[in-house]
Amino acid sequence: MSAGNDRTSWPETSPGYAAAAEAAPPVLAPEGPIYRPADRAPQPPDYGPPPAQMPYAPPGQRAPVEPPPSQWAPPVGYAPPGPRGPVDGPPYRPVPARPAFDPGSPFGTGVAAGPPPAHPRIDEKRPRRQWGLGVTVALVVLLAGVVGYQAVRIDRLDDQVAANRKELAETRARDSGRLDGLDGRATELENKVGAAFNPEAISSAALPSVFRVAAGDVTGTAFAVGKPASGGKANLITNFHVVEDVYDAGGRQVFLERDGKRYPATIVAVDKTGDVAHLRSSTKITGLVTAKGAVKSGQQIVVVGAPLGLSDSVTTGVVSAVRELPDSNGPMIQFDAPINPGNSGGPVINSGKQVVGIATAKAQGAEGIGLAVPIKVACDAFKIC
Repeated sequence: MSAGNDRTSWPETSPGYAAAAEAAPPVLAPEGPIYRPADRAPQPPDYGPPPAQMPYAPPGQRAPVEPPPSQWAPPVGYAPPGPRGPVDGPPYRPVPARPAFDPGSPFGTGVAAGPPPAHPRIDEKRPRRQWGLGVTVALVVLLAGVVGYQAVRIDRLDDQVAANRKELAETRARDSGRLDGLDGRATELENKVGAAFNPEAISSAALPSVFRVAAGDVTGTAFAVGKPASGGKANLITNFHVVEDVYDAGGRQVFLERDGKRYPATIVAVDKTGDVAHLRSSTKITGLVTAKGAVKSGQQIVVVGAPLGLSDSVTTGVVSAVRELPDSNGPMIQFDAPINPGNSGGPVINSGKQVVGIATAKAQGAEGIGLAVPIKVACDAFKIC
């Protein structure tokens, strides 16, 4: 369908269709017969009447059947078959006849055996299997060599391990000996350090055992020694001239003072010749250790006492000499540590925290000359050290 004036067909139901049909000119019939599609179909060719049925002949030598003359004729120049002439090319070689079949033979009597079997017989040589066997043997020999080599290596490693263990044990033994030697040296150094002069350590160890003594109008110093007596009582030592007034007056009681506290003590025994006295107190006091060896010049010392009544006073110095004096009944220890009235009866302690003497006096009009009674005098007199 197209648009505009080119429209040539209308539906019959459309308005004006009838009028248009009347106005249209009549259609003239085409010249010739009316077109029929069936008339235009192709026609089969005309071969004439079918050929007559050929006569039947039984099986065997058949005679040639000639087609009817209406259907077949030999071509011009046709000749019937006859003997053939020579053929160009190599001469003809006839195929030899095969002998008759013989059941006793695989291929009949006189027939040659067929092709050789696909697989060789057992007794035949097999080059491939021999080659594989050689490779196998070579591999076995190689593996055996590797195993032997590894065994040798393992034995050597075992020997090396054993040697290393032995060397390690020897090293440990040497190290243990060295450590023991180091421990011994460390102990020796500790002993030397302990024996080194340390006034602070000496004072800390001695002060709890040292007291100020009040004996009437006299003030001096006393210190505890040795182990406690029966009943837990403490044994103390001081100078006889400290308690002399009380003792000569018939009294036996004095007082120990420390940190604002006062403890009673009893005069047990005195040695006027040695200027020492033995006191005992029910107060629990730790005793100081007394030296057993002889005192030597140059040894460093600490003197603890209550000079002028000042408790817990500490001075230091060295042993100047051990000498006999005109007014003494035995050798005296001369030292240069400062002392004053009130130090009498106080301990003179060496660097080993051992009491070596009892401070007794100082030189008048001179400095640095103090005197002490050896501790051995008191220990021998009272048997309390």
